[in-house]
Amino acid sequence: MNFWRSLVGKLWVTIICLVAVVLITLGLFLLPYIDSNFANSGDIKRLFMYTCMIGFSLTTFFALFLFTKITQPMQRVIEAANNIRRGEYGTRLTLVTSDEIGQLATSFNHMAEELEENIRSLHHEKGHLSSVLRSMSDAVITFDIEGQIILTNPHGQALLESWSDLQWEHASDAELHPETAESSVPPPLRPLFLSTLKQGGDDRSNVHVRQGVWSVHMAPLYSEGSIRGVVAVLRDVTEEVRLEKMRRDFVANVSHEIRTPLSMMQGYSEALLDGMASSPEESSELIQVIHDESLRMGRLVKDLLDLARMEAGHTDMMKAQVDMNELLERVYRKFSVRAKERDIHLHLQQESDIAVLKAADEDKLEQVLTNLLDNAFRHTQGGKKITVHTGTCVLEGRRYLEIKIQDEGVGIPPEDLPYIFDRFYKADKARVRGESGGTGLGLAIVKNIVESHHGTISASSKLGESTTFTLRLPVEKQ
Repeated sequence: MNFWRSLVGKLWVTIICLVAVVLITLGLFLLPYIDSNFANSGDIKRLFMYTCMIGFSLTTFFALFLFTKITQPMQRVIEAANNIRRGEYGTRLTLVTSDEIGQLATSFNHMAEELEENIRSLHHEKGHLSSVLRSMSDAVITFDIEGQIILTNPHGQALLESWSDLQWEHASDAELHPETAESSVPPPLRPLFLSTLKQGGDDRSNVHVRQGVWSVHMAPLYSEGSIRGVVAVLRDVTEEVRLEKMRRDFVANVSHEIRTPLSMMQGYSEALLDGMASSPEESSELIQVIHDESLRMGRLVKDLLDLARMEAGHTDMMKAQVDMNELLERVYRKFSVRAKERDIHLHLQQESDIAVLKAADEDKLEQVLTNLLDNAFRHTQGGKKITVHTGTCVLEGRRYLEIKIQDEGVGIPPEDLPYIFDRFYKADKARVRGESGGTGLGLAIVKNIVESHHGTISASSKLGESTTFTLRLPVEKQ
């Protein structure tokens, strides 16, 4: 680099020029007067005064020159650096000098460009990460080493809010883990959080919170070789667990339901083969038992197929306008004979004339009423009463036809009431087969039919007194 074009060179040249001007001035004006008239001190004083004024003026001029060439560019560099500090990453310097200040401006502009590009990339990555987190159906929560929340996605935030009122299940847990007593880690996640920090590796487990089941996967976050936090990914597996339990129960229940009639059919058929029936009457009795059990197996298979089709949405509904008054009258007449045989008082109470459904499957609704009344008759003793009450109600601005079937039977225990619409669930575990030997699928089929009509069905019961099934069907067409 040329020395005379550098900032130091410019300062050096400026000082040399200033000194040269002063010396030349002294040589041209001061020395001749001193040689010719040295005794006149006043003239010498005036000459020195004029020389000082000229030197001060020249010094001021060169000082302003230096301020313009050096100080002002530095001020612009400082202002640009402050703009960068405030986040104005598009700031650039327009200095075109070839000295160190020009090189500083060029380096500053390159630095600003690189910084702007890096910041843009960071914002892009942050936005991409934020979009990924927002689009995830799983809850993602990041904790620091102290258990405080660093980052979470919307699902994680909603989960934290829903778990905000959870407390330790046992008071002793807070004594066992005092280090997390003041942390933001929800109580269900604290044991797994501590285990992840202690082991330094991924850990996973299922946690049960209220009525839900969550699959939790925790992984440590490392920084410079040390753990600085934990990231937790939570997935709601309540439905998967419920379906898995339903599958196991289904296999067990189907096996149980089929094993009994198969055993009876096998036993009685072996008795016939061994010639144990000593008379035609006994042979006919054994054959009748085999026939009844085969019919029972047929009903079970038919109900299973019907239920499977309903749950898969493949049931064909022949929906049309249905007069419920006429349908209820027909079902009432069908069960009146059975009521007389069982000495049960069957009553039909209709309080509303608005009993026309605009879009419903009459055969399916008759199956619903038949199943509900059949259950009522099976669990009601002679001399008791069964009442079918119809009316209308308005829920959330929509009109519904409400049908209540109330019996005075044995009732349903409170702990069994939430599960009566599950497949194969039987509240009376000890009841014998015979007239009450249903397949355990009737109420499940009823619920599917009602929901396919956009209606609701519920049950209430007092143990040993009565049971009421409430059926609501929308009057308007869906």
